[in-house]
Amino acid sequence: MIQIRLAVPNPLLLSDSKPSLVLTSCRSTLYTALMSSTFGAPRVRFDWRGFITPGVKLLVIICTGVFLFQSLLWLFFAPGVTAKFNHWFGLVPSGVVFGLRIWQPVTYLFLHGDIWHLLINMLMLWMFGRELEQVWGKKRFLNYFFLCGVGAGLITVLVKYIPLFWGARASDIPTIGASGAIFGILIANAILFPDRQIWLFPLPITIPMRPFVAVMAAIEFFSTIRSGGDNVSHFCHLGGMLVGWLYLRRGSFLYRVRNEMADWRYQRNRRKFEVFMKKQKDEPPSRPDHWVN
Repeated sequence: MIQIRLAVPNPLLLSDSKPSLVLTSCRSTLYTALMSSTFGAPRVRFDWRGFITPGVKLLVIICTGVFLFQSLLWLFFAPGVTAKFNHWFGLVPSGVVFGLRIWQPVTYLFLHGDIWHLLINMLMLWMFGRELEQVWGKKRFLNYFFLCGVGAGLITVLVKYIPLFWGARASDIPTIGASGAIFGILIANAILFPDRQIWLFPLPITIPMRPFVAVMAAIEFFSTIRSGGDNVSHFCHLGGMLVGWLYLRRGSFLYRVRNEMADWRYQRNRRKFEVFMKKQKDEPPSRPDHWVN
């Protein structure tokens, strides 16, 4: 509702002023009424889909669940039960070959020694696997993870059986952890994202992904020579990187093989054609056996 009010000038202030019309509202809203009753920054909703991808989340959940089960075995049962569990589901070279425990190259990926072993592996899986899954998708990322992990396990079994040729005893120490597959993820990042910057925490230094992975590979290589008793399977780490590199470079290998086969066939057909043309040149033309009208 709008009310019209006639404004009369003050005779003490203005002597020749004219009356004017002023439109005023019956209800006036105060400025403070428009202000919010709450204080603080606007609410921001956290989206887990952007923080962790489905494949990485599945692997983290499985590894964490298996580690909790290992912890319960260690708390409520004798230490021999935990050791037997690790020998049954960890990667034991003698168990894979002689015991035919063909599941061990897969199950050893989800076992971990302690909480720090688990946290470091899961942190690296999240840091370097999330972007890789966003590019490849969940299915291809999981296939690559298991390919590198199983390949690293088989290479470890092969390396552990080399001393048998010199009369040594087969190794029965279980290898556990997802490090082999994670090192395969590292080499994939070095190939696909070579210029991605890595922060060397806690130093304020960043380096590209490719030299970072090269330094990690060099450290693992020299650690295999001086692995006196650090309880780390460096062959498994290098095996995961080797399998990942071969998998990602298989297209270039096959492309070169296809080119070499195509060149060989071209040269063979060319020689055959030259021999045929030489024969045709030396022989006189024969009479046609029929006429075309």
